[in-house]
Amino acid sequence: MTLLIQVAATWAMTGIIWFVQLVQYPSFAQVDAGSFAAFHAHHSKSISIIVAPLMIAEAVSAVAFLWAPLRVQTPAQIWIGIGLIAFIWASTFLLQVPAHRRLDAGFDDGTWRMLVRSNWLRTIAWSARAGLVTYWLHQTLDAGASLGV
Repeated sequence: MTLLIQVAATWAMTGIIWFVQLVQYPSFAQVDAGSFAAFHAHHSKSISIIVAPLMIAEAVSAVAFLWAPLRVQTPAQIWIGIGLIAFIWASTFLLQVPAHRRLDAGFDDGTWRMLVRSNWLRTIAWSARAGLVTYWLHQTLDAGASLGV
């Protein structure tokens, strides 16, 4: 069950982060100044409702592998997965959240550009996690197939 939670949460977040990186954040620059604060408030509230449960599920299930690892996981792989989550959370709370707080007051080109550039860190890290959990899923299914399961 832990693996399914990992795969679902990680791939959901990977899809969301690519959408945010390529569509949502670039659209910030297209919103007129008079509407931006309301637009940004709606974005921030709505995206938090979606991503917070997924990020928590992903983190909790990743840490759970420390106590109940899959047969196909090495300790190094587990720690790499946790390390990527720690990196994503650090980036989120040290870079993206402060940028969003500055944008709450209105659009600022420098802040927006920093947000778009710094978000590539999370986009790459979640993509790497997606590859890792997909590898674990493939190895698990492959091991089950070789056992006739």
